[in-house]
Amino acid sequence: MAKKTVATLQSSSKRLTKAIKMVKSEKSGAYTFVESVMTPEMVNEWLSSK
Repeated sequence: MAKKTVATLQSSSKRLTKAIKMVKSEKSGAYTFVESVMTPEMVNEWLSSK
């Protein structure tokens, strides 16, 4: 019974992607990493924005 529940949850979940980009701080000049979880369609749009 547990296997059936797990399989149902996995098939009904949305497909998400974790995107990470490096951003240079204007104040200190150091690089930081910004992470975001989104749908795969939004990744290119998010990476191209500053």
